Amino acid sequence: MKKTINKISIFSLTLLMCIGLTNCNAVKNANNKQKGAVIGATSGAVLGAIIGNNVGKGGNGELGAVIGGVVGGTAGVLIGKKMDKQAQEIEQEIPGAEVERVDDGIVVTFDENSGVYFDTEKYNINAASQATLNKLIGVFKEYPDTNLLVVGHTDSSGSDDYNMTLSKNRAYAVTNYLTSNGISSTRLTTNWFGETQPMYDNSTAEGRAKNRRVNIAILPNEKMIQDAQNESN
Repeated sequence: MKKTINKISIFSLTLLMCIGLTNCNAVKNANNKQKGAVIGATSGAVLGAIIGNNVGKGGNGELGAVIGGVVGGTAGVLIGKKMDKQAQEIEQEIPGAEVERVDDGIVVTFDENSGVYFDTEKYNINAASQATLNKLIGVFKEYPDTNLLVVGHTDSSGSDDYNMTLSKNRAYAVTNYLTSNGISSTRLTTNWFGETQPMYDNSTAEGRAKNRRVNIAILPNEKMIQDAQNESN
């Protein structure tokens, strides 16, 4: 795993515990196969992984409603196994992507160095990004019982309004590419934050490059949850 969640504080709805570790890179900092049986926390941790530690300064839409909560008990164990497997496949298909297993979800982060990126002040999906997204689409089709949240961000260069619009256009560019290549629009929610949610230092070129990012959160939908609950009964 390329990143560990160091600080999670979301609307005071935070609880993230690691019960055990496996050798899978995608689950080093959250083994949900074990955790799901004993924890029923809200998914503030997923929000933290998507938008950083500056919650409340921007945003569009009800992210919390989209994300929902952690499924506990045996059903949570079953969901955790499916999400662990999916995270492994994403890491294998897209080695440059940052993949985090958080609660019952997966957060994939792309920046200029990890697969899906945009030319300066542009929001069209370039050829390199298309190749990466095509691999991701293959995994999404293999696991249809998930919802997908696409979130766009920029660095602090330019005006607030300009960056908010740019992040919106980039997020929708990804969403539209997914739907145009066979991913149902009913699975997708799109969000954007402009420059308001930096996770790195905007005073450095490296930090700005990492802040120009798109996150995709992958979450179990109602069918996966219901199937897991039925199987656990």
